[in-house]
Parts: sequence; structure tokens; C-alpha cells
Amino acid sequence: MGMWGRVTSGKRGFIIAVLIFTAALTRLLPHPPNFTPITAMALLGGATLPLSWAYLIVFGAMIVSDVMLGILAADWTITLHPTLPAVYGSFALTTLLSHLFLRRHLRVLRLAGVTLAASLLFFAVTNFTVWLLGTLYPKTWAGLLACYVAALPFFRNSLLGDYLYTAVLFGAYGLIGHLLGYSLQGEKAKEIP
Repeated sequence: MGMWGRVTSGKRGFIIAVLIFTAALTRLLPHPPNFTPITAMALLGGATLPLSWAYLIVFGAMIVSDVMLGILAADWTITLHPTLPAVYGSFALTTLLSHLFLRRHLRVLRLAGVTLAASLLFFAVTNFTVWLLGTLYPKTWAGLLACYVAALPFFRNSLLGDYLYTAVLFGAYGLIGHLLGYSLQGEKAKEIP
């Protein structure tokens, strides 16, 4: 067994935290609207960490990047807005979904399905909240439908970003795990004779 075979779960957790915080910092770079790593961060945290740690690390990274966005833009309305609880709530649910469906059975098709579910969840929850709390759309079924239709271009960006960042984060974690001799679920990889 080489030196990489002795990586502890604490070091594994540190690697996951570094990946999540690094992804969060990419929010500070110019990007299309809603093309962000946040869903992927929630998915990686939920799939690889105990749930309490996943929430702590994912939301810690989100809060840090939200504060940095507010400071850099000198505009706190970017991060402190009426729909913020819906945004954070949808990512809390995404973390939970990932924990429930990916923690013990992480497979590519399952990850793709949970990523799609998380994207749809974010779209449904946040746009319902925009309709409910905002003044742009009438509080009617037609107004709700108009809100969702107007949000479709943003959903395309969300979906593309969610899949790209999920592939990058899980790919990086898988590569690091392979190099260190650990599976994606954190168990020791079997040695090949």
C-alpha cells in the first residue's frame, strides 16, 4: 500500500470542501445568468458527506460567495433579495435528494437523473416565489404561467450549468479519489493484483 492509501476520511472531507469552495468562487467570474455551480456543489456535498457536514460546507460556500458578490458589485440586492429563502431552500432540498439517492448508489445515470430533478426543483420553487412575492406578474394562473414561460431561457442556462459543473466536480472528485486510492463513496478502493 502506497502513501496515498492512507488518506483518512478527514482528508477526504477536506478535499470535498476545497472542491465545493473552489466551485463557489467561480460564481465571481463573468458567466451567463443562472449558469452557476451551486446545484453541483449541493449534489457533491450530499452524495459524499454526512448530511450535517454537507449542509455546513455547501451553505458556508454559498454564503461566502454571496457576500463576496455583494462586496464586488457594491450592490447587496444581488445577494439579499426576497427570493433568497427559496434559493437556499431549493439547494437544501437538492442536498437532501443527493444524500438520499446518491450517497450509497452513485452511478452516472442516477446522477444525471438527480441533477435533472434538482434543476427542475430550483426552476419550480424560485419562479413560483418570484410570481408570489413580485409585482411583475398578476396573481392568477395566467400570471404564474407567464412567469414560468419568461423563465425558460434561464432554465436552459441552469440546466447546462448544472450538468457541466456536476460533471466537472464529480469528475475531479473521482480523479482525486482514484489517485488517492478511494472510491467515490469514500471506501477504500480494492487493490488490483
